[in-house]
Amino acid sequence: MSILVYIEHADGAIKKTSLEAVSFAHALAQQTGGGDVVAVGLGTIAEDQLAKAGEAGASKVLYVKDSNLDAGVIQAHADAVAQIYEKVGAETLILATSSLGSAVAARLAVRLQAGLVSNVVELPDLSSGYQVKRSIYTGKAFAVTTVDTAHKILAIKKNAIDLKTDGATASVELVSLDIAQANFATTITSTDQATGEVLLPEADIVVSGGRGLKGPENWGMIEDLAKVLGAATGCSKPVSDIGWRPHHEHVGQTGVKVAPTLYIAVGISGAIQHLAGVNSSKYIVVINKDPEAPFFKAADYGIVGDAFEVLPKLTEAIKAVI
Repeated sequence: MSILVYIEHADGAIKKTSLEAVSFAHALAQQTGGGDVVAVGLGTIAEDQLAKAGEAGASKVLYVKDSNLDAGVIQAHADAVAQIYEKVGAETLILATSSLGSAVAARLAVRLQAGLVSNVVELPDLSSGYQVKRSIYTGKAFAVTTVDTAHKILAIKKNAIDLKTDGATASVELVSLDIAQANFATTITSTDQATGEVLLPEADIVVSGGRGLKGPENWGMIEDLAKVLGAATGCSKPVSDIGWRPHHEHVGQTGVKVAPTLYIAVGISGAIQHLAGVNSSKYIVVINKDPEAPFFKAADYGIVGDAFEVLPKLTEAIKAVI
């Protein structure tokens, strides 16, 4: 049976988390002995981006080209994906865990009478039923969930699987759907979109600063390092609360949760709520002059030193090898 993957995009570019979901679906298809991996894209997506779904492991892309779907209205997306799911005769839906993806998945679970598992971190164990390992308690523990429904929805946690990039070219098929107008009843009147060379939620590298930088006038050090690395910039909650940085840069349990390959924390002590927002990062580097800072316990690498001395030297050293 086919595996359907719901892919999200931003300004016409498919999100990396969705490509990871495609790679997960490809690995699952191989694990279960075959079956097509079909991706569904909604809205307006660039043609070269649709090809990336093939590189990630999809054999076909069903493209619902409708600008009305660009706004990401949850009800409309859920209706569209449900129609495609039934059209291809799929038994499993794969998607990325995200604000939009999670909301769409919840609605589809009810409509399709499907078992839903979120924050999935590895392929299912099929040796005894259908058991799925998921991250819980903001990454502090794991749970194994048994899914016994005919239809299954798996929401994949970022960085749970390596991104496949050597897949064959996927065929792209334009599909027209009759989406009930009632699903567009929610109207988005305006959006306030974060700007920057690299957006925080999708960044592969994040450089964040805390109160150890002593003031907003010193943030140039963070931005210089981020520019060299091609990274997004973030900050701790106290920094955004006192107005040093905008709130959309606040990383933590009550801010933006990130899961980059590399997270660099500068002058951040490591409060529990901040750790909850970054503990899915593959590698964490902490720079702090206090050797007793709690963040060091969660770090893969640590530098005990004054950020005002370490950051300029680190930036120059990276420039020299890039």
